[in-house]
Amino acid sequence: MIIEAAMQLFSEKGFHGVSIDDIVQEVGVSPALLYQHFKSKEELYEAVQHRFACRREEYLDVVHQAGDDLEEVLRNMTHIFVRKMSRHPSILKMELHSLLDGSDASQEFFENRWKNFVDFIDYVIEEKTNEEEAVSINSQIAGLMFQGMIREALITKCLQKDDRFADKTIDQLVDELVTMFLAVLNMGSNQGQS
Repeated sequence: MIIEAAMQLFSEKGFHGVSIDDIVQEVGVSPALLYQHFKSKEELYEAVQHRFACRREEYLDVVHQAGDDLEEVLRNMTHIFVRKMSRHPSILKMELHSLLDGSDASQEFFENRWKNFVDFIDYVIEEKTNEEEAVSINSQIAGLMFQGMIREALITKCLQKDDRFADKTIDQLVDELVTMFLAVLNMGSNQGQS
């Protein structure tokens, strides 16, 4: 109950905009009780992040199932992430606030949200470069491109009142974006296009 209330407050006001008093008032507990569970606002913020974050184990299952098919791994990892974010759009709002907050807890949140993807994209580019199948691409720029595409899809489908892609589900939109991204890396099979 504390974590859910804190998530809602952090998503509305950002890390700096929420005080411990705000949280205890929302939950209806004393500050002493809150501090029994969380030593600081930073610790509570981190608990919210961890509660709703995709775990590496979820991604590892996808990697094991897909085997050597790097396209399928990236596509399935993205679907896991997007479905979780779609169920909890407040986490997406927290991420957007974290870009503006500048606190250490906020910065860690933002960096860790996308780390699995950045690491995997770096791996894919290195593998393809070693096989001399892909054009020379800076993996950091590729990771930024991927983050931007997926974040914008989530914002469009989960936060905006006017969904300019109302004719597509979030899964369809993500499939098309992943297909386009992989085409840039010169490694896609065009399976997600409709």
